Amino acid sequence: MDLGITGKRALVCASSKGLGRGCAEALAAAGVNLVMNARGAEALEATAAEIRAAHGVEVVAVAADITTEEGRGKVLAAAGQIDILVTNAGGPPPGMWADWSRDDFIKALDANMLAPIALMQAALPGMMERGWGRVVNITSQAVKAPLGVLGLSNSARSGLTGFVAGTARQVAGSGVTINNLLPGIHATDRADSLDGAVVKSAGITLEEARARRAATIPVGRYGTASEFGATCAFMCSQHAGFMVGQNVLLDGGAINTTL
Repeated sequence: MDLGITGKRALVCASSKGLGRGCAEALAAAGVNLVMNARGAEALEATAAEIRAAHGVEVVAVAADITTEEGRGKVLAAAGQIDILVTNAGGPPPGMWADWSRDDFIKALDANMLAPIALMQAALPGMMERGWGRVVNITSQAVKAPLGVLGLSNSARSGLTGFVAGTARQVAGSGVTINNLLPGIHATDRADSLDGAVVKSAGITLEEARARRAATIPVGRYGTASEFGATCAFMCSQHAGFMVGQNVLLDGGAINTTL
């Protein structure tokens, strides 16, 4: 399918690896020029070079912490006019309700709620003026079905979801769509971190932890970054102009819900 976005310019956050990289690669395959961001310059530059070579698109790599005001300023200055925004940041660490201080919550909100909102506030006016834009926020399946050990993530991402619900309907008339993409467990470093915590708490091997988690997913496996990226690219395409303020769950059927 021709996604109809060849020549568009996208900012993809936290895209040196994992789900962010999957999104960047899928957009590049559709002919989209990229501004890629991550904190680690070495991994980011390597990924950017691979995508340039594979797809022949323009790729600008900006190493910065997107969760800070200084980092966002650096990225936005390099990005210039963008048509597509994919927000993404690593999730806060797991724990229990009694473990977290106010500072822990502020850090989670900065990374997984306030940073995406700030990026949208910077990008939306230009998109609206030009009459076209796509925003996809990578959140989490925990928005649909909260997990106790991910209370920091539950809180921050739910706040972002509420912001998007109202904002998406305010900008849709200008040809701009905002939607959220909710990953379940995918084969990424984040999954390794969560599985590692199970290894420690349950006294089992990493392979056993992965097998246990995979058994809770109807498709019987973890998702891949490439299939996640393909879904993101469609949500950024010309074909998704009637999709507004939605929370698209991509979890292999792990969450058993009708709505």
